[in-house]
Amino acid sequence: MRPRWSVLSGAAVLGAVAALGQAPFDLWFLALPALSGLIALAAWSRAGWTGFAGGFGYALVAMFWIVEPFMVEPEIYGWMAPFALVLMAAGMGLFWALGCGLGARFVRGPAGIAVGLAAIDALRSYVFTGFPWVLFGHIWIGTPVAQLAAWIGPIGLSLLTLALAALPWVLGRKAGTGLAVLVLAGAWGTGALRLAAPEAPRPDPVHLRLVQPDATQALKWDPDHQLEFFYRHLDLTAQDPAPGQPRPDLVIWPETAVPFLLNRAGQGIEMIANAAQGAPVALGIQRSEDMRYFNSLAVIGPDAQVEDVYDKVHLVPFGEYIPYGDLMAKIGIGAFAAQQGNGYTPGKAETLLDLGRLGRVAPLICYESIFPQDIRRVPGRPDWIMLVTNDAWFGNVSGPWQHLAQARLIAIEFGLPVARAANTGVSAMIDAKGRVTAELGMNRQGVIDAVLPPSLPETLYARTGDWPAIVLIAFLACAIPSFRRNNRVDRVSGRV
Repeated sequence: MRPRWSVLSGAAVLGAVAALGQAPFDLWFLALPALSGLIALAAWSRAGWTGFAGGFGYALVAMFWIVEPFMVEPEIYGWMAPFALVLMAAGMGLFWALGCGLGARFVRGPAGIAVGLAAIDALRSYVFTGFPWVLFGHIWIGTPVAQLAAWIGPIGLSLLTLALAALPWVLGRKAGTGLAVLVLAGAWGTGALRLAAPEAPRPDPVHLRLVQPDATQALKWDPDHQLEFFYRHLDLTAQDPAPGQPRPDLVIWPETAVPFLLNRAGQGIEMIANAAQGAPVALGIQRSEDMRYFNSLAVIGPDAQVEDVYDKVHLVPFGEYIPYGDLMAKIGIGAFAAQQGNGYTPGKAETLLDLGRLGRVAPLICYESIFPQDIRRVPGRPDWIMLVTNDAWFGNVSGPWQHLAQARLIAIEFGLPVARAANTGVSAMIDAKGRVTAELGMNRQGVIDAVLPPSLPETLYARTGDWPAIVLIAFLACAIPSFRRNNRVDRVSGRV
């Protein structure tokens, strides 16, 4: 039986308020009580339906940027935008319905809803190639609490968030709220201590230049503007540094920065090397191999030679490739086959770029920066992370800021600085504690000349990944019902 419309509407509103904890709003102090109210509502009504409504409202606010790619060419694709948003919201609602429904069925009560929703964040991070975007724990990015990700990771942060929200209903409003405040204060203080800890500077400073050309997506591949944007990259690369500052040791261009393929560059590679005036250039570029195409990052040396290439491994489903497209080609449906040039082919494996004295670098291309499990597969410990992206697809309001926030969290999780070059913004230098040390905002062209911040020792999360948090969620799902049964037996026997 479906709950009344008033209950569903209330759940959708609470979900929408909970989404205000995500970037660019960052209102965690509204999100946490909204999640608390939603947990109570789901525990005392039809949990699955209530969870669906809450997830639907949450995605409408947190994910409304999903309409932006359809507005690049609105005359062709604009009509799809509202359907995309509704379908995305419904998909989030189904995940929440699953978490709330199973939590209420097998664990029961507010604790069951909290455990179920934490399990859903873990599931979303991995199932169907994963989509760990706007997780519950992301509301803490930008606060000291986010520093706990160095130990417990994003799923651990989500579990902590949901535990704080559920405590007033599990232990009673007065005792539970008091304990939640104490736990939050402890987490805040622990993070503040980590932020205040001194860091040893790099013995050999590395000077980076991040290039942001502001190539509008609607014009980026227009034949009348392609060369203009390419020359804009060159001019920004050749730009003199501020008085008294050295020239960069490395120049970084964003994703798909140039209008030609790496293997059909003509004079393009030589022009890039000349503009850099002796510094290597790392840039996002496409390349082809037979009939396959790759979204790649190439390092161009001062002698105009390609020194290294990384092919993006974790592609965007339906955006960069169609799942099972090559398989469909075997039965004669070749329109979606990457092997026939329809979409990108993923790279073979995560890699580490050895840039000599500049350090060993983990390269990430756009979407890959939201997957810490992929970074853990990089062979060896990087010295820093290089992220090139084209966030022009995400619009101007929330999508680019959420993507930037997740880059900050990645820095905390691994204790590594992140150099982020974005096409239209936000380009940023991020230190190993997730703090933005230099930034170039949306829809601006220019460069960031910055010294690479130091790395920190390998974090606990870098060594263990999400497994401890996932095991803890599973343990709680089993232990809470067992505790209740034993407690009930003790009460009946008179021992309590």
